[in-house]
Amino acid sequence: MSEATPKIRIMKGAAPDLSAATYQIFDETHTMGNALRWMIMKNPKVQFCGYSVPHPSENLIQLRIQMFDGLSSLNALLEALDNLDGVCESVEERYLVSLREGRYERWEEKS
Repeated sequence: MSEATPKIRIMKGAAPDLSAATYQIFDETHTMGNALRWMIMKNPKVQFCGYSVPHPSENLIQLRIQMFDGLSSLNALLEALDNLDGVCESVEERYLVSLREGRYERWEEKS
């Protein structure tokens, strides 16, 4: 992806108020798609959210968000990205603490 290519693009056919829109997110896979869909669906203002990978050779996901009451799907997406970032930071912090404290199981493969 070049510097001029955006990370996220709103696809044609979005509602004028963005209450329903499909977003293309470049350089992402099922891992991000499923995590984002889960986080977005936790929002009670979201009516529907689903994602797809249009083709295995395309390095992008498409995320459809539909909101209740004419609310902005873009705001829901941005909020979900912030929340997902917070979850990742929390997991990383706890992981690093457990490493420092030696609270993990060691396993060595027998040859």
